[in-house]
Amino acid sequence: MIGRWHGLIIDCPDPSALAGFYQELLGMQRVYEEGDWVVIGDAPDRPGVGFQRVADFTPPRWPDPAHPQQMHLDVRVDDIEQAEPQVLALGATPLPGGGKTFRVYADPVGHPFCLVWQVAG
Repeated sequence: MIGRWHGLIIDCPDPSALAGFYQELLGMQRVYEEGDWVVIGDAPDRPGVGFQRVADFTPPRWPDPAHPQQMHLDVRVDDIEQAEPQVLALGATPLPGGGKTFRVYADPVGHPFCLVWQVAG
C-alpha cells in the first residue's frame, strides 16, 4: 500500500450549497469549511467528500460524451420508492438510464449519481 484514501473532491460553482445537498443525501456532517472549500464526512479524521469552487464551471451532460460525467457516486438505499422523492426534494433531477437495481439522477449542479438498491428475488 502506498497510501490511504483521504477524500473525493467535486468541482462546483457553490461549495456550501452542494455540500448541503450531499450532507442530506449521505447523512454526513460538515467537518471543514474555509473560503471556496467545504468538506463533509463522518468525522474530521476520516475520509470525506470535498467541494471546491471552480470559476466558469461547466456541468456534465448525461450521457453526452462531449460533456463527460468525470465521476459519479453510487448511493445505496433500502427502498428506492421512499428515497426517490427525498432526493428530488433536495434538488436532484432524474436522468435517463437506470436498470433493475439503480436509478440515475443529477445533483443540483449536474453531477450524475445513482441510487442503488438490492431487488429481492
